[in-house]
Amino acid sequence: MSASAPTRLPGWARVNLPTRPGRDGAVHRDSLRSMVIGASSMRLRGRPSLGTGLLAIVALVALCTGLLYPLKHLTAVSSLGVVYLMGVVVVSAFWGVWLGIATSVLSAAAFNFFHLPPVGRFTIADSRNWIALAAFFVAAVAASYVSELARVRAAEADRRRAEADLMAEIAQLLLARAGVAEALALIGRHVAVVFELAWASIVLEEAHGDQRRQAIPFHAGEHRFGTLLVPADLPTDVTSRLRERVVPAVGAVLELALERERLVRETVRTEGLRRSEAVKTAVLRAVSHDLRSPVTAMLAAGAAVRSASLTPAERDELGGVVVEEGTRLARLIDDLLDLSRIEAQAAAPNLAECSVDEVIDAALAAQPREAEFRVRIDSGVAPVRADFRQVERALANLLENATRYSGGEPVIVRALSVVDRTIIRVIDRGPGIPRTECERIFEPFYRSREANGDGHTGSGLGLAIAKGFVEASGGRIWVESTVGHGSVFVVDLPAIGTEQWP
Repeated sequence: MSASAPTRLPGWARVNLPTRPGRDGAVHRDSLRSMVIGASSMRLRGRPSLGTGLLAIVALVALCTGLLYPLKHLTAVSSLGVVYLMGVVVVSAFWGVWLGIATSVLSAAAFNFFHLPPVGRFTIADSRNWIALAAFFVAAVAASYVSELARVRAAEADRRRAEADLMAEIAQLLLARAGVAEALALIGRHVAVVFELAWASIVLEEAHGDQRRQAIPFHAGEHRFGTLLVPADLPTDVTSRLRERVVPAVGAVLELALERERLVRETVRTEGLRRSEAVKTAVLRAVSHDLRSPVTAMLAAGAAVRSASLTPAERDELGGVVVEEGTRLARLIDDLLDLSRIEAQAAAPNLAECSVDEVIDAALAAQPREAEFRVRIDSGVAPVRADFRQVERALANLLENATRYSGGEPVIVRALSVVDRTIIRVIDRGPGIPRTECERIFEPFYRSREANGDGHTGSGLGLAIAKGFVEASGGRIWVESTVGHGSVFVVDLPAIGTEQWP
């Protein structure tokens, strides 16, 4: 497997629960809390102190001794030794086999002294009671060993259950998250909690132990792709559990997660290349068509001008065609250059205070003389801080687009201030834009189906450039349209003096 570049997580993953939630922080706090509870229950099942065990032995033997007095009236004394087995089992289950044997010895002594005749002496008058006492002692020792074995197996089952829960949680963290690196800190916390460590850390590189830490490597065949770092002073059994049971399982899941992350990156890169090729093809098709039309017209007009039979008026007309198509070609080239700067995020605005009146006047001056506009600017409209040339170019594109589809009706331009914003609306009486296309019309080279049906031959760049220039100055642009009733293009810019400037 080819792992990704080494990644080192700063700091150590300690036992402290995380206090700053991430994307799914609440889930992981609950998981860690449940693991703390599980680890606490495992500690409670461990052995209490020796002093507590000795006190428990004395108390349980005294209790069993007292219970035998009322029972002696119901059956033979020699058969009542089994009562002491309750204390032996309890002590063995909590303190181990050696204190269980000590309980057996003390129980045999108490049974002999207080209940087997002659009472009050450590002698036995009836030889049959020797057999009963010996059988009791053997049974008590056997019960101690059985209780110890059950306790050890229960503790081992608890440890394995905690480790299985840990593996499930680690698999969920590694395989459900978008990145491996961000999951490693949480995994370190989980390992520290379950194994009651001061800290634990996983790094995706080869690391070495020292006086305060030991390094347990993750291997994939002969390849080492990561390291588990834990305190150096761990008990031998804890280190063995980490090496033999935890590290191989975590390493296998971590290897799968790294491989999945690599495949995801390759898939994203491949998809990006595919989309880039599709966009490039669409751009070449659109540009080749838009460039070919004016060039063809200019070549045809230039060739016709050479004819000796042309009248001065015809020559003048052909010269006008060359100028018109040349202007159209120059505008298309400027649009392509502006779009490339916008998409490369190289259209840095030169922000300055701009008068809304002046920006609108400059945009209107760039329109054909035959176009008709009705302008209404509310009194007291706040100036904007923007790039004058970019905003003027954006408004000019909107006015040109509105004029093209207005069907000969006047285009309305209105400016007003709303709270800390300055709003400019460009309103036309055209065919309108379907709701499904209101977002796509700002994409480069996209032409509305309604527009195409009307025979208009725009390049599909004007609205994309307008959107890019308006957003570069910290504004927004959108369209409100009803099919059959026209469209309203809205430019929203922060008014001067506000704090929303980029």
